Formats: sequence, structure tokens, C-alpha cells
Amino acid sequence: MVLLALSLGISAAPAPLYGVYASAWGFAPITTTVVFAVYAFGALVSVLLTGPVSDRIGRRPVLLAAALGLLVGLVLFALAQSVTWLIVARAIHGVSVGAIVVAGSAALLDLEPDHGARSGKRSGVAFNVGIALTIVAVSLIAEYGEHPLVTPYVLLAVVVAVLLAAVVVMREPHGRSGATELRIARPRVPPSISADFRFAAIGVMASWSVLGVFLSLFPKIASDAVDTDNLLFGGAVVAAMAVAAAVSQLIAVRWTPRLAAVSGDAGTAVTLLACIVAVHSGSAVAILACSGVLGFFFGMAFGSSLRHLGDVVPADHRGEVMSAFYLLGYGAMAVPTILAGWAATVWSPEQILAPFLVCVAMASVVAGVLGWRLDAPDADADID
Repeated sequence: MVLLALSLGISAAPAPLYGVYASAWGFAPITTTVVFAVYAFGALVSVLLTGPVSDRIGRRPVLLAAALGLLVGLVLFALAQSVTWLIVARAIHGVSVGAIVVAGSAALLDLEPDHGARSGKRSGVAFNVGIALTIVAVSLIAEYGEHPLVTPYVLLAVVVAVLLAAVVVMREPHGRSGATELRIARPRVPPSISADFRFAAIGVMASWSVLGVFLSLFPKIASDAVDTDNLLFGGAVVAAMAVAAAVSQLIAVRWTPRLAAVSGDAGTAVTLLACIVAVHSGSAVAILACSGVLGFFFGMAFGSSLRHLGDVVPADHRGEVMSAFYLLGYGAMAVPTILAGWAATVWSPEQILAPFLVCVAMASVVAGVLGWRLDAPDADADID
């Protein structure tokens, strides 16, 4: 669980530092978003491949290789002399984090096969807490310590090395190592759940497109809006979102997945519009508050959409459906973020923020409407 939390934290660790890189090396916003998006593409490939591989050779070897990948990526970040170094490091981290999420989550299920829902809830909370703690720590070290583009990665590497040693001595939790046929599930959605899938997929695409911009461009946009160059503020904006998302994971499980997902979609749409007002107000309190509320509804929308899909997907199609789900999710994290970065080279990041958030808010509304219509007796017939 600790390795899961730390890996997600490391995936977000550069977020408060992108502005420092841009100032030091003079690159445009699109470069920032490309560096970020490389992680998403790497994670997508890893998510599709790691599950069958860990089923065949075991969880422990996959976790060992992934933890080593985290270390290599951190070393590259610490030694980085150009954008190319950052891109390579982010690609390695994408593959490594994707492998840890899949193999680590599977290992937890191996250890507690009768408590899948509880493991999923704890993993969701751990992910967000890991992101929040890591970003705050990186921001503090970078702002008040020496060598802001080196020291945070060195300290994270030390922690990863300790966890790597723990993985070396752990027992293999998967009892059928080597017995499973290696077969990569291709993305496919059975017609019987097409309406449910559209509802869940549009929700996750809207949510993750917001996450991509918040982890790449938004810390700098928020800092500029309040006229501060303190890295801790940019980190606090992302941390507030992550902590609130963790809280929402604990609350949303008390509701039915569909109702919680629809509520999350609606809340996300409203809060995105409020974030536009908060940024234009230049109020640090308003921006932090909006980030927290957005994180709450974002976490509810994503987590509950995933729970809803898990409830309706046929057992013999789980691999195919989840492959399609994450393909769209990671694609939505990467592609809109790159487009936002390109637009920020034509206009300013502040100018493109409002149109981007309005578009995502509209997508969230569409997801919520699709989810609400699932309640109607003839919903499936109307949609099909």
C-alpha cells in the first residue's frame, strides 16, 4: 500500500516544479504539457500489459522491476540537463507507476480476495494521500531548501530504495505464478453494457482531462493569478485537490455508484465554472477552496464511475472493458493537456483556461445526463 501511494506521489512530484524548469530553460507551455503527457502514454501501455504479465510470472517480480524504474527515473530527473531528460524520465515513470498500480492492486486482492471493495477504497484513498503528501513535501523542499531541481528527487529516491528492499524480502502473494496463459486483453465493450460504458467513460475522460491540466499548467496559472512565485502555493493547490478526492472516496462508497457518479459529474461541472471566477479574482483563498471542492467532486465522479462499471460488466469481459476504460482515461489525460499547452503558446495560459474548463464542464454534464437516464425504464432502448 505504501509503494502504491508513493508511486502516485512520484507521478505528480514534478507538478510544482514545471514553472521552475520553464523559467530556467525557457521552454513554452506546450513543452510542459508534452513532458506531462509522456507519463500518461507510458502508464497506458503499462496498464494494458502488466496485468497478464503479473498473472503469469507473479506480482513480486513486476513490483521489483517497477520500483527499479522509479529509481532510474528519479536519478534522471536529478541529473536532468535538458527537456529530453525530463521526457525520458517521465516515460519511465509512466511505465513504472502503471505497473505498480496494476500489480500492487492485484497483490492486495491476492492477500484479501474476499474484500475487494475494501481494498479498492483503501487504494483510492492511498493514491490521493500519496499525491498530496509528496507534492507538499516537494514544494517545501524546493522552496526553502538547496538545489530545488535536485534535492526533492534525491530524497524520494532514498525512500524508494527502502521500499525496494522491502519488496525484495516480501513473499509472492500470487499463488498461480507461471500457470496463467499470457494473453493481452484488447479493448472491447459488449453491446449489453454500451450505455453504462458511455456514461462511465465520458465521466472519466472529463475528470482526467482536468487532472492533466491541474498537474501541468494550473500550478503556474494559479501562482500568477495571485502574483506569487512561492512554490508552496502551487503545490498546495494540487494537494488540496488530492486530499479532497481522498475524502470523497470515503463518502461516495455509502451511495449507489450511479448516484454518486452523477452527483460527482454535476458537481465537477459547477466547480469548474467556479474555478474560472476564482482565478480571475486573484484570491488565493478562493483558488484553494475551488481546488478542494473540485477535487472532491472529481474523486467522486471517477471512483463511482469505475464502481458502476465494475458492477455491470460481465465477468468474462472484464479485461476487455477495463482496457477500453483506461485507454480512454489516459488518452483524455494526455491529448487535451497537449492541446491546452499548444493553445497557451498562441494565447496565454490564463486566456485558454476558461474555454478549456467550459468544454470539460459540458462533457461532465453530458456524462451526468447519460447516467441519470440509466434510471429510466427505456433508457437502453432510447440510447441504442
